[in-house]
Amino acid sequence: MEQVQQGVRKPQVRPEPYRSEQHAHLSLDGLREYRTALTAEESNVSYWRRIIQARLDVVRAGSDLVSENLKPVLTDERVSSGRRALVEVLASDTTDIPPLPDLASLWERQVDPSDAAGLAALEADLDAAEKQLSSYRSALHVRLGDATSELIARYRDEPNLCLTALPTEPRRGRVA
Repeated sequence: MEQVQQGVRKPQVRPEPYRSEQHAHLSLDGLREYRTALTAEESNVSYWRRIIQARLDVVRAGSDLVSENLKPVLTDERVSSGRRALVEVLASDTTDIPPLPDLASLWERQVDPSDAAGLAALEADLDAAEKQLSSYRSALHVRLGDATSELIARYRDEPNLCLTALPTEPRRGRVA
């Protein structure tokens, strides 16, 4: 039986990168842009998920105070802009990407603290939104993993492609 020292992790076996027909239509720059859009969208979704989880915690604790200073966090523009950017980059089927909940209306919903049914409905809606965001985030992770694998496979097939990611113009102000 193999013993593992405390605090020392056994290295994980990395999956073999592979080429995919779903990314064949993308140029190398297009693939990089796609990965960048997925990464940005994942960051936004993680942020929204934490906000919804925080509000859910507040509601479950028996309070539903939403400060006027916090309302602008999830405006319609902020909620929908990332999704539009991602959809513009995607050229393939998006059936594996679940829809985002209406975060702006959920965030702005006010419930009288004495309205038990209203609070229960808000809690259920927040919980459902958190689950939708988690599902959406998981789908993004799958896509990000596939795109990363495609990129690595392309680099393995043609190692010189790695060089195209480097800046072509020297930085100003540096002395050689």
